[in-house]
Amino acid sequence: MVSVTALVLITVSCVQNVKTNETKKETDDSVIAVKSEKSEKVCLYPISIDGKWGYIDKMGKIVINPQFDEALEFSEGLAVVKSNDKYVYIDITGKYIINQQCNSAYSFSEGLARMEIGGKWGFIDNTGTYVIDAQFEDAKDFKEGLAAVEIGGRWGYVDNSGTYVINPQFDVASTFLDGLAAVEIGGRWGYIDNTGTFVINPQFDLPKFEFTEGLNAIEIGGRWGYIDKTGEIVIKPQFDDAWAFKEGLAAVEIGDRWGYIDKTGKIVINPQFGFAYVFSEGLASVMIGDWDTGKWGYIDKNGKLVINPQFDVAHEFIEGLAHVKTGGKDGYIDKTGNIVWLQP
Repeated sequence: MVSVTALVLITVSCVQNVKTNETKKETDDSVIAVKSEKSEKVCLYPISIDGKWGYIDKMGKIVINPQFDEALEFSEGLAVVKSNDKYVYIDITGKYIINQQCNSAYSFSEGLARMEIGGKWGFIDNTGTYVIDAQFEDAKDFKEGLAAVEIGGRWGYVDNSGTYVINPQFDVASTFLDGLAAVEIGGRWGYIDNTGTFVINPQFDLPKFEFTEGLNAIEIGGRWGYIDKTGEIVIKPQFDDAWAFKEGLAAVEIGDRWGYIDKTGKIVINPQFGFAYVFSEGLASVMIGDWDTGKWGYIDKNGKLVINPQFDVAHEFIEGLAHVKTGGKDGYIDKTGNIVWLQP
């Protein structure tokens, strides 16, 4: 498990809480009870105060007091935290749910969480029971019913019973997304389907691993372009670097400046930023200046600055809040740029 001593990337899970209210409804001859269900979305964001981790809600209110040595995002209603040199899982009230002895633990995905003990990786369910014994040299999260696992220096894929669906044969393997997974053989990357059949033969120097919105960034000869899911190059390699498409746009680097293209490869926001991230909830974080002195703000899809550059770090918006860093302190802002929570 990667230590989260600094908030480098924040991912937030929102849990659906269902509240049942009972009311009485009169009929002509009786009074009957009527139950109505109201669903509330609960989003929690990890924070750190004086070296201890807890969680806030969307209003910036601390709902789980900082008490943990490490804390990951909530996923499927549970979050991994480290306390007293042990990794445990808590629910959204902070209650310990799973207290399984292990060396490392990760978030739940598709009902299972990967866990490492004694140098081997396996998977537990939400009761803490091992459903796939710790036996792999490495493992990745379940996505689309399969998990990439390494054994004997080769990567393959297992289903949620631990049965091999794709035998170990790859040098490196990524998770499935939208029906495809990137794999490496002999220094070249291609894409397989969930039977292990190559849909796009190994030919690329380096992919961005996952297709988003039907396209994926690939590197050929030191230049980045985009392919579709048949492997056809739809935007020729011409950029110095490239991000994934999100919300119809992708950040690309030309020279030492970043801008944005649409899915035809047309530049829609001119390269002008020191760095740029993907769009999320209609906004993208961009750096004005260089890495030594630059500040981060947010633009809309027209390239207009809507939150002025003022942050040392700025990440994407998730459920209305974005993690930022200013003056050496971590915090969260809303989409108007208002600071919802700032590290004391």
